[in-house]
Amino acid sequence: MTDTLTPTPGSIVSCRSRQWVVLPDENQDLIRLRPLSGHEEEMVGIYRQLNLENLAPATFPLPTADSIKDHTAAVLLMDAARHLLRSGAGPFRCLGRLSLRPRPYQLVPLLMALRLETVRLLIADDVGIGKTIEAGLIARELLDRGEVRRIAVLCPPHLCEQWQQELREKFHIDAVVVRSGTASKLERAIPNGSHVFSYYRHIIVSLDYAKAERRKASFITHCPDFVIVDEAHTCTRSSSKGTSQQQRHQLIQQIAQKQNRHLLLLSATPHSGIEESFLSLLGLLQPEFENLTLDKLTEPERDTLASHFIQRRRADVKLWLGNETPFPERKSDEEPYKLSKEYKQLFEEVYNFARGLVKTTTAEMSHAQRRGRYWSALALIRCVMSSPAAAVATLSRQVSKSSDESLLTDLDEDLMISYVYDPTDQEQAVDAAPTVVIEQGKQSYGDADKRKLRTFIQAAAELQGNKDQKLQTCINYIQSLLANNYNPIIWCRYIATANYLANALKQKLEKKSGQIRVIAITGEQSEDEREIRLNELKSYPQRVLVATDCLSEGVNLQSHFSAVIHYDLPWNPNRLEQREGRIDRYGQVATQVKSCLLYGQDNPVDGAVLEVLIRKAVQIHKTLGITVPVPMDSTTVSEAVFKSLFDKSTDAQQLSLLDLLDEGESAVEQVHKQWDKAVEREKISRTRFAQKAIKPTEVEQELMESDQILGSEEDVFRFVNNACAKLNCALIEKKQGWLLPSIPNFLQPTLGNEKRLITFTTPAPFGVEYVGRNHPLVEGLARHIIEEALVNSPEPLAARCGFTTTDTVTKRTTLLLLRLRHLLTQKVSSRALAQGGDTLKRNHELLGEECAVVGFTGPPSNPMWLAPEEAKALLEQANPVADAPAGLKKQEVEELLNRLDELQTDLELFAKERSHSLSQSHQRVRAITQEGKVQVIPQLPMDLLGVYILQPGNRKNSS
Repeated sequence: MTDTLTPTPGSIVSCRSRQWVVLPDENQDLIRLRPLSGHEEEMVGIYRQLNLENLAPATFPLPTADSIKDHTAAVLLMDAARHLLRSGAGPFRCLGRLSLRPRPYQLVPLLMALRLETVRLLIADDVGIGKTIEAGLIARELLDRGEVRRIAVLCPPHLCEQWQQELREKFHIDAVVVRSGTASKLERAIPNGSHVFSYYRHIIVSLDYAKAERRKASFITHCPDFVIVDEAHTCTRSSSKGTSQQQRHQLIQQIAQKQNRHLLLLSATPHSGIEESFLSLLGLLQPEFENLTLDKLTEPERDTLASHFIQRRRADVKLWLGNETPFPERKSDEEPYKLSKEYKQLFEEVYNFARGLVKTTTAEMSHAQRRGRYWSALALIRCVMSSPAAAVATLSRQVSKSSDESLLTDLDEDLMISYVYDPTDQEQAVDAAPTVVIEQGKQSYGDADKRKLRTFIQAAAELQGNKDQKLQTCINYIQSLLANNYNPIIWCRYIATANYLANALKQKLEKKSGQIRVIAITGEQSEDEREIRLNELKSYPQRVLVATDCLSEGVNLQSHFSAVIHYDLPWNPNRLEQREGRIDRYGQVATQVKSCLLYGQDNPVDGAVLEVLIRKAVQIHKTLGITVPVPMDSTTVSEAVFKSLFDKSTDAQQLSLLDLLDEGESAVEQVHKQWDKAVEREKISRTRFAQKAIKPTEVEQELMESDQILGSEEDVFRFVNNACAKLNCALIEKKQGWLLPSIPNFLQPTLGNEKRLITFTTPAPFGVEYVGRNHPLVEGLARHIIEEALVNSPEPLAARCGFTTTDTVTKRTTLLLLRLRHLLTQKVSSRALAQGGDTLKRNHELLGEECAVVGFTGPPSNPMWLAPEEAKALLEQANPVADAPAGLKKQEVEELLNRLDELQTDLELFAKERSHSLSQSHQRVRAITQEGKVQVIPQLPMDLLGVYILQPGNRKNSS
């Protein structure tokens, strides 16, 4: 029974006719066991106090000489053993559980996080650098170290499924999505008395779902100990009380109040231009940061802030550790068009009407009425210039309704902004027609004004199709993109415009060929419907996505699209970068991406926005490589543009961009001056917080050693290629990857039985599945091969014993394939002890594993040991030149197996030297992270997986 044996971590025991490895556990009453093959999904726990199980000491099964295979079978066993390793013994525990090869620069936030006793970090790297990967690395590392137990991701609802997929596929973290569409189903699946926020170990929660008053307290109560907040700029403190943004800020603020809760904030645009908002974001990390004066930081303040804040441009990371990250080149175009005679006439009438609304306010009108007329004027201009369909959709519903005669006493400016401008600090973009804004202005319309609106509807309806030169120019440009193998996204401001454009493109493009698909995705669909439409579109060789800004923030589209067209110019430069950042990011397969600004040459409103905001933003991005937000709120900036237009022109026919330039300092010039100052501040900030003090060479050795232990992308390919060949489903090389023609029977419950096109390098081309070391194909093959080999079956795929005649060696050489276990021990902090109670051990223990190849020449009684890297190279590269008789091979191997005891002392010395080397590796990294010392203790004896004899020989001449 369990009371007769007290197994130590790393030892081997027998229970229920099976052999297990004992794992460390903080609870002294629990014995955790993992199968000898290393399959973590079959881990079990035995509760000592019940005394129900019979544990007995056991030893690792030695190889036998009954099955001696060719040399590729020996390499196959080594690769299978390496690719089953999950808990590496090196300083970065997470590497063994990743299904991607992180870029070296992506380890810098991880190093910063490990420096902090409680992780409080703002990662503000540029769009497309890989903030999700950087956050996932930190989460996976803290989980594998046992420093956190549960993770929560708070993000906009349209990013929930994307986060779920990223965590599952790249970091082996299974999380459930909790939002309005999933919560009921999740709640039905949990036991009575449990809460959805606490029952599931890892959760991804919509920010809007969690911030609701009826749920906020529950989320705070059951909140996990590690929280990631994506698109954190939507959680800054808003000047408007009671807004959604204010509620989000309060939620994160309350989460941060628990001092030992880890908090990771992610945003490519943390500084919206308003310093107060940015400081409120920093204050979530440490309350005192909110009182900083960023232009006048003292050295101690700068150093303290720099330990919690990282912000890098692509130029900072493109060449890091001699490792080039392939970001695409962005080519920016402008595509002008001229309004048709009929459309220009409508614009002039609409503009003059809108200007009249603003210029004819009276003292008798309330402030809400005057502002309502202003907003109504802008909404009218914006929807009419977006498309005839948007104009009809906006005006039709309201004109047919009887106006509410009651005078407004208040006006929701934030609501108006969301329908007319392009705010980027809201969780979800509003893409519905701005009918509610028109209605605000109509409170003070006269009958003549309302009749005028009816004529606008009729005129707009007649412009759809051939008289809409914006539409025709866009269609022609898209056709040229498709002809040059670009797959474009066309961004629209309103749902009606997106549907109108998509219908026109379908008629033009889809009828010619079944190869092209056009689909519109807008805010009128649920997140699930958007996902279905996007997946359908991805399945076509050529694809055109027409979308509103419901997709412009955070959604990864780089795998399937390579061009962007701004059908409607954004009235906020930040929105421009968000849209283009969906395709211009790490993981883009195309070497060049295109962005195009579509604008009306004779449309002064387009001209004003383009000249004042967009072109300056594009130039800043070209110069600095980053986006610098306008240092004013969007209302101030846009009003500067339109106030100039409304004030200086008598009517639309005399309107020109020259109206923006006068002798004094115009509102636009003030915006540009403030913007230029912000650019200079941003240059300084990026220098201070690019974390250049962390040198590439400080992690170079650890990355190289992890490749040696865990295997590289090339090693994964070699393993899968060799394994599939032995299983009669050999890979077939194709233009964009490798075809796996059939799935082995033992993998079909996991992978199905359909053939697959796969690749072993990232980024993967469209339609090709990336296979990394943690992919189910790799894991399933490795587990099958190891389990089969360890029972010493007569005809295994992989060889535990080998005898190879080769010209690679000049002396008889013996190679041993070993699996080592190391116990990593460090003191538990007093805080963790206080949380853990009496059952928590005083030392925190982790079990790390690695594979190694050692080799020697001469007899076992007097071995001349090779360097480990030389031994491994011999196993990988030995070139068979002849074959020996089966009887001789068996005799030689049996003799070696009988003399293994003579090597015991040297092998134990090797294990201790390896532990010492690992200890030094930990010390190097902990010198950077400033963590406590780790003790690395070898667990003896090591597992002897395989023995291989290399006999010198020469290739016989064919003559």
